[in-house]
Amino acid sequence: MSKLNTTFLLLAITLTANAQPHKQWSDYGGGPDSSHYVALDQITKSNVNQLQIAWNYPTVDGHAYLFNPIIVDNVMFVLAKNSSLVALDAATGKEIWIHENLPGLTTRGIAYWESKNRKDRRLIFAINDYLEEIDARTGKSILTFGKRGLVDLRQGLGRDPKSINRIQTDTPGRVFEDLILMGSTPGEAYLSPPGDIRAYNIVTGKLAWTFHTIPRPGEFGYDTWPKDAWKYIGGTNTWGEITVDTKRGIAYFPTGSPTYDYYGADRIGTNLFGNCLIALDARTGKRLWHFQMVHHDLWDYDATAAPQLLTVMHDGKPVDVVAESSKQGFLYVFDRVTGKPLWPIEERPVPKSLMPGEQAWPTQPFPTAPPPFARQKMSADDVNPYLLTPEERAAWKQRIDKMRNEGLYTPPSTSETISLPGARGGSNWGSGAVNPSKGLLYLNTQDWPTIYQLSLEDPLGKRTTGTGAKAVYASRCQVCHGVNGLRTGSGPPPLAGIGNKVPLNGFLRTVRSGRGEMPAFADIDDTAAKQLYDYLNAQKPAEPAVAKTESPRGPVVANGGAPGGLIARPGNAAGQYTPLGGPPYPEGSQTPKVRYYTNWGLYPDQPYIIGPPWSSVVAYDLNTGTIKWKVPLGQDAEAEAEGARDTGAFMAEHHGMIVTSTGLIFIAASDGKLRALDEDSGKVLWTATLPAGSEGIPAMYEVNGRQYLVIQASSNITTGKGHPSAVARPNLPKGYIAFALPAK
Repeated sequence: MSKLNTTFLLLAITLTANAQPHKQWSDYGGGPDSSHYVALDQITKSNVNQLQIAWNYPTVDGHAYLFNPIIVDNVMFVLAKNSSLVALDAATGKEIWIHENLPGLTTRGIAYWESKNRKDRRLIFAINDYLEEIDARTGKSILTFGKRGLVDLRQGLGRDPKSINRIQTDTPGRVFEDLILMGSTPGEAYLSPPGDIRAYNIVTGKLAWTFHTIPRPGEFGYDTWPKDAWKYIGGTNTWGEITVDTKRGIAYFPTGSPTYDYYGADRIGTNLFGNCLIALDARTGKRLWHFQMVHHDLWDYDATAAPQLLTVMHDGKPVDVVAESSKQGFLYVFDRVTGKPLWPIEERPVPKSLMPGEQAWPTQPFPTAPPPFARQKMSADDVNPYLLTPEERAAWKQRIDKMRNEGLYTPPSTSETISLPGARGGSNWGSGAVNPSKGLLYLNTQDWPTIYQLSLEDPLGKRTTGTGAKAVYASRCQVCHGVNGLRTGSGPPPLAGIGNKVPLNGFLRTVRSGRGEMPAFADIDDTAAKQLYDYLNAQKPAEPAVAKTESPRGPVVANGGAPGGLIARPGNAAGQYTPLGGPPYPEGSQTPKVRYYTNWGLYPDQPYIIGPPWSSVVAYDLNTGTIKWKVPLGQDAEAEAEGARDTGAFMAEHHGMIVTSTGLIFIAASDGKLRALDEDSGKVLWTATLPAGSEGIPAMYEVNGRQYLVIQASSNITTGKGHPSAVARPNLPKGYIAFALPAK
């Protein structure tokens, strides 16, 4: 046997041994490595077409859940029923206990920890800017944690806690030993809070360490900002996913843009640690290495996807690597320990900014390998040949021809510029997975152009031109939540029938204090907010109703979380500042006199201005640094009716996947279908029609010798340009659906 073949055999043996822990789904994304990889062998390429529904659990309230279930000791924990944490029998879907009324809880998942003797088992989550814990066995709040069960996440950020509208991220923290590692979502306004990375003791709630993502005097990176920028710049936060190499004790944090995202005259410099992959000692928070993927970000190119850990063959020997995918369509691959790029990354000149006071950084890093996974430029020739009228198509061609359009990293200005992939393109949270035994990495990606135009008007701060709740929605909400069932920003589709999804007090809290990427609208008083709630509640749902049944109810063991955890705050100083505007700069700071804004470059029908494919699954072989295959994800029915093929389904940015040791990839799309792909070719081997759309990450596990795949199906389904699906759906309620092979 040759030396090279011997090396491959040893690598395969090592990786197979390392893969054994991937047999249960007891943590968000499957485990601390965020791999979405499962080493279970019951479901294979030859029998996957025999999968059938084993059980389903209705979420009941009509809310679109993105929650990733976790499974411990044959118990599954899910979010459902008006934001309640529910423990289910993982083999039957029957309720074990319910902890009701937890509005504001992290929407994408929770973390799990247990003591070495397993006598102490905890569910850990953020809710309304507090950190809380629940006993995983009883479902009751743990009041010995923090102060009467609460840790206030607004404390310790170098800002007045009363001025912080919200700080928690909807992505759960990551457990390492007795610590919970936390990112944040401080918002996207001027003078938003900083995105410090923090770790808390899981038993006591005591802060263990902090890493300042906006360096303070004397800290590394301070000279990449104006003097004292840490006092007024915000963002540079990990609102996406955290990955931990538990063997080495290294935690990897992807960070987002500094705020304000699109105009940086108050933050001249490269702006460390914005848009970085940061490797920290998980026990101490000490920086081990970092790489900045965007200097002085002006495009909202946050790094959000989970850093992926795998071992590859490189220059004839195995190398442990960490790979980070990006919104701009690049995949960056580094030695996991040293941070050295596996392939050269070149600094190349990029276009200059034309904005007053702005200084776009003159170069940006471009990986020489692997190749980009998304389209990175759009011209008038790329305008969609489908779904647009001839008049619309001609108007878009003419409009794009007039834009400043110099490719990737063209800075925004007061005239229109186009960006592809835009702030909603490329890969996002939940979108990656790996097969560590083969050195293969898989991504879900979408091409979505965005159009920027800066002005002095805050797009979310403009007052209504009409009267009533409809005018409030059009002026304040529509830019993100869209119309006709198609969302255009970070928010969910129009919340028709909201009374069945969110209680009034939860709605008022969100409007007043903001949530996730949504800013606070403190100038909308309770009367106007109640009118908006009633207006949305009266609207008809954007898709046909599905069955709404409920299994026998389990015991309600608690209501409302730890005492005081549902406190609503007044928002930004009684609404004296616009949602993106923020307060004045600190006295004496060298900052611009004016502030520029843009509306994230999103318009109701804009996603479809580019031709298909709109979404894809991409397979990388990181042993060679090449794309192994790329296939469209799903099919747009309206475009198909016009003759389009292999379009990919739109709104596919938050559809996670699972990779199995038997060579299967499971992933859903916004066309309401769940698919199993052959990992060797991307060929579809099996398809299931869901009762509703699915977003977020599925889970896979084994109970009593039977392998299950569980997926949440509670979102809207669209067939093209936001129209509701007319495809016949299974007679099942929206909720969690578990698939398995026929019982023997």
